[in-house]
Amino acid sequence: MSLGDSDRERVVAALGRDPTPAEAALFENLWSEHCAYRSSRSLLSAFDSDSEAVVVGPGDDAAVVRVPGTDQLVTVGVESHNHPSYVDPYDGAATGVGGIVRDTLSMGAYPIALADALYFGDFDDEHARYLLDGVVEGISDYGNAIGVPTVAGATQFHDGYTGNPLVNVACVGLVTEDRLVTAAAKSPGNKLVLVGNATGRDGLGGASFASEDLAEDAETADRPAVQVGDPYTEKLLIEANETLVDRDLVVAARDLGAAGLGGASSEMVAQGELGARITLDAVHQREPEMNAMEILLAESQERMCYEVAPADVDAVREVATRYDLGCSVIGEVTTGNYVCEFDGETVVDAPATVLADGAPATDQPSTAPQAPATDRPDPALGTAIDAVLSAPNTASNEWVYRQYDHEVGARTVQRPGEDAAGLALHEADDGTTVALSAGANPGWTACQPYAGAYATAVENATNLAAAGAEPLAAVDCLNGGNPEDPDVYGGFEAMVAGLADGCRAIDTPVVGGNVSLYNDSATGPIAPTPTLAVVGYRDQYPVPGSGLAGDGDLVLVGGHADGLGGSVYLQALGGTDQFPAADAAGVAAVREAATRADTLAVHDISDGGLAVTLAEMVTADAGATVTVPGLAALFSECPGRAVVETRDADALQAALDVPVVRLGSATTDGTLSVTIDDETVTRDAATIRDHRGVIARELD
Repeated sequence: MSLGDSDRERVVAALGRDPTPAEAALFENLWSEHCAYRSSRSLLSAFDSDSEAVVVGPGDDAAVVRVPGTDQLVTVGVESHNHPSYVDPYDGAATGVGGIVRDTLSMGAYPIALADALYFGDFDDEHARYLLDGVVEGISDYGNAIGVPTVAGATQFHDGYTGNPLVNVACVGLVTEDRLVTAAAKSPGNKLVLVGNATGRDGLGGASFASEDLAEDAETADRPAVQVGDPYTEKLLIEANETLVDRDLVVAARDLGAAGLGGASSEMVAQGELGARITLDAVHQREPEMNAMEILLAESQERMCYEVAPADVDAVREVATRYDLGCSVIGEVTTGNYVCEFDGETVVDAPATVLADGAPATDQPSTAPQAPATDRPDPALGTAIDAVLSAPNTASNEWVYRQYDHEVGARTVQRPGEDAAGLALHEADDGTTVALSAGANPGWTACQPYAGAYATAVENATNLAAAGAEPLAAVDCLNGGNPEDPDVYGGFEAMVAGLADGCRAIDTPVVGGNVSLYNDSATGPIAPTPTLAVVGYRDQYPVPGSGLAGDGDLVLVGGHADGLGGSVYLQALGGTDQFPAADAAGVAAVREAATRADTLAVHDISDGGLAVTLAEMVTADAGATVTVPGLAALFSECPGRAVVETRDADALQAALDVPVVRLGSATTDGTLSVTIDDETVTRDAATIRDHRGVIARELD
């Protein structure tokens, strides 16, 4: 990908001359869709990002929010590593983890949890399973090695991802206000110090690669653009960063991600409205005879750029040496342009703000998506239940999360498999739990992008509510296809608007995120995919959990829904329908139900609808007997609702302001019994487990 003619004209006008080869390559990467959000920037103003809890909002490496009632700050960020994970699923996913962890480090925070949202083609496709296997192994090996638990996420299958999977990873960290670091350079004369791995040639042009459609030969042709991770060096970097922050040796920081050293250093000084003078020869390198462009743009992993006071440089070097990390003083902050020298010559001399912020926005034509018609199948009850329980999108994700060490760090109080993860905030010493939910459902947004994205916000908030937690803030990873296609861009626009309105409805600021476009391949564009990661808190440890106790009444908080659009039911059995309208009012009601003393279990409605929610609640020792008005009520995936097992259904109905429908009762026989009209179907726990074990069966 080269600098386009119109962009080149803008660069020439800004510089007053033709750019050098290094400048042209730097502009090409920093002005790419991946870095500059050219097609999406105008849409992002739809998100509200302010609240009393927000300390650092959009624009830095990660957002920072305050946990109410404590002196602790939580950092949260999310990134995509989609194209690299198609070309090399193991390293692509592993380095995605490494990058989002370093975003956390650059805020002065210590990483405490990861969440992954993974999207692949049809599960029946052998290549999709190959990609899933490699991606999960990459996330597992990297996360386990650095000692950061992967505690939440989702795995989805949809034919739109056949030629372009998505790997979205979120990270949560902890920091206190006195230790908080930001990316903006502060003072001319301060030194720029590169700490971490040596620079090689891997990941060259990664930012521009991520801004193009994947070609049919991408797995071979684009392999040099994929970074290679080293988690053991990342672990050393985590601890070294903690020591540097402890000793107050860091003035500003940025990790080296997209566009490598050129991206990190120019963005730091641009944020501070300053300049820099960098000597590229001073960068510690692991390959011989690297040229200026390679040193400037390589996306070699496990590297941080720090602004350091001159008097502290030796102390920083001593810390790097202690942790067996490379350390180079590569230049200093100035009041002039962003200047890079190599072999005695100036190879870059440009205003930092033009490099980092000068890319013009792109106006893309769009076509509004059309609502689908209603054409519902009407199978026998048993056929429908078996088809939905056996679908890959309702399958147990245990095969995925059992490969992750989700308990390292001794904070995990709510494990994967529940609606939301729970992490003990030991530093608060008052029983506060940090909650985390992440994911999206491409079936919903493929059906209707606006309604599906709105429902994504409600669904993630309901996950937190089922754990008794209140949302603090959200970050989003907005994934779309080629924005130059009006149909694709129209769907992307609708998705962004729906997610923004949904986050307003759940009263949750969107404090940061990532945009990933050009997720197209020879098989076509992906469905618009609004991955959302929501962090929240609860001031007590106990949560009811989703497994049935076996001795309470079962009620549906939020009442029955009718729409089947986007559902696994229609994916499995055919047909079309409009997506049901999600009601955010149900979120608070579910949270209130989850925190009542007479609640025995709670589980939200999501993929597969009420049928799958009930099936997931059944254990070998506890079952459920329920009556439902029809197939639509049993399989609608409208979020903002939850099944609650309670000892006092009357009191719960009286306490909540949303519909509360009695479903039946929990039992002690480990069997799910569902009745519609005069038809009853029963499935025992072993049968349910067998239906939902499709991922493990195929991949073990």
